[in-house]
Amino acid sequence: MSLKPIADIGEFGLIEKIAAICAPTIKPASGVVEGIGDDCAVYEHSPSSVQVATTDILAEHQHFDLLTTPPHHLGSKAISVNVSDICAMNALPRYALISIAMPQNTPVEMVESLYNGMAHAAKLYGTALVGGDTSSSAAGIVISVTLIGETSKENLALRSGASPGDLICVTGALGGAAAGLKVLLREKRIMMDHVQNGEPYNRDIMNNLEEYTEAIQHQLLPSARVDIIEFFHKHQIVPTSMIDISDGLSSDLRHICQQSMVGARIEEGRIPILSQARHIADEFQEDALDYALGGGEDYQLLFTLKPDNFQAIVEHRDITVIGKITPKEEGMTLNDIYGMQIDMKEIRGFDHFT
Repeated sequence: MSLKPIADIGEFGLIEKIAAICAPTIKPASGVVEGIGDDCAVYEHSPSSVQVATTDILAEHQHFDLLTTPPHHLGSKAISVNVSDICAMNALPRYALISIAMPQNTPVEMVESLYNGMAHAAKLYGTALVGGDTSSSAAGIVISVTLIGETSKENLALRSGASPGDLICVTGALGGAAAGLKVLLREKRIMMDHVQNGEPYNRDIMNNLEEYTEAIQHQLLPSARVDIIEFFHKHQIVPTSMIDISDGLSSDLRHICQQSMVGARIEEGRIPILSQARHIADEFQEDALDYALGGGEDYQLLFTLKPDNFQAIVEHRDITVIGKITPKEEGMTLNDIYGMQIDMKEIRGFDHFT
């Protein structure tokens, strides 16, 4: 019997198979509100509140390269990407567990810098680092963060609540992380070429990228949008659905559409794209829209909202309405700046196994 490689079904096909195996373990009376399939698992905490739990892995050579990523930045990012999942549930972060596997020759000072980055980010988000695990690794560093958050039952936002007519909104500007990664990978190739050709190794090459600072920061030091969740709670705004943009606008909007059983129509001209991402795309002779739609790692929030709530967000300078939810049979479409309607089903985001 031939065995099927994961690459044949992709990350999300694998998740579907895992979810089917795990589903029978969740008993109706277990207090579980949401299992596999959202940004976090959700379970009852009290009669009026729920806790949300997420875990993410950062693996060396897959998610980061120590040649381009300072350990302090890596630690901060490890916390931020998990806090972003908590925010996607309209919840606030509370506790984190950190597990790390690393080669035995890893410098202690590097590990200290990594954890200092985690602690710095955790303080910014009001999150306590309460434990974890350490292990040796045969090759490369692997970081796993589990984060617990809380919200009221009334404030909980899932991916599955969008309805036709809802507004589609995003926070911040998109495409910066993908653009920053483009620059970092180019500079890494330049350095490696110097080394392979026996030319002097310029250790300062990564420090001479001031013109790309904003995009590189979006890649190395993303910020979870806790401020947006605090704004929602203050103004009693509950999105009908929400997700964080980790795989790209197109892919993450698809998750909302699939789980809400709806379609979507967005306007290219309304998508907020980081200005520096546009400059970098021009430099690489690429389209910054592709960075926003499929680049991923922006860690902004993508959410839907009833039109009645529009006035509550219209004055917020960091929230943009980019389209509307449509009936499922209309599919996912993008109206480009030339008036053409593009089917978004072929626009794919990040997938770990393809």
